[in-house]
Amino acid sequence: MTREKISVFPDVRALIFDCDGTLADTMPFHIQAWHDVFVEIGEVPHQEFLDPLKGLPEERIVALYNQRYGKTLDVLRVVEDKQRRFRKSLPRVRPIRPVVEVARRHAGRLPMAVVSGGTRDNVLLTLEIIGVAPLFPVVLTADDEFPPKPAPDLFLEAARRLRISPGECQVFEDGDLGLEAARSAGMIAFDVRPVLGSG
Repeated sequence: MTREKISVFPDVRALIFDCDGTLADTMPFHIQAWHDVFVEIGEVPHQEFLDPLKGLPEERIVALYNQRYGKTLDVLRVVEDKQRRFRKSLPRVRPIRPVVEVARRHAGRLPMAVVSGGTRDNVLLTLEIIGVAPLFPVVLTADDEFPPKPAPDLFLEAARRLRISPGECQVFEDGDLGLEAARSAGMIAFDVRPVLGSG
């Protein structure tokens, strides 16, 4: 990882972070879980299919897989198996330090939220494991009743709960869908991948 700093723009009054791949280095574990569950049921884990879908709820990913490849996978069963495999790896998850440092530096100075496409249980456990859960009074996930990224709804709801106008929020993301959602919400979208050397 590079030492280049992740910038908070002038006049920003709230910070919103994605979780997987932004605050927490979980993506290798998600990728491995998808790979293992697909292989076990005799399917090919198409990474080029999965990569652009970062941030999408897992049920939607499996439904899109069925649609694209003409399959009839049991969506709930595949997702349950994938989540079980992922949860087993959670104790090994580490923080993405350059991003976490931004959150720690602004804790108590700017209101902050997490907006994730993951399940609430997994996101809250991940935040606990990497030691940042107390920093985020607002956490929105796939279990909240809002359209998923790239729709802007989750980000707009985070701004509403933080009581900050969307145009004064800066979002930190590592996925194209999340960046699109943040921009659609009228927020400043910061792609962490170039800084982390992953994009």
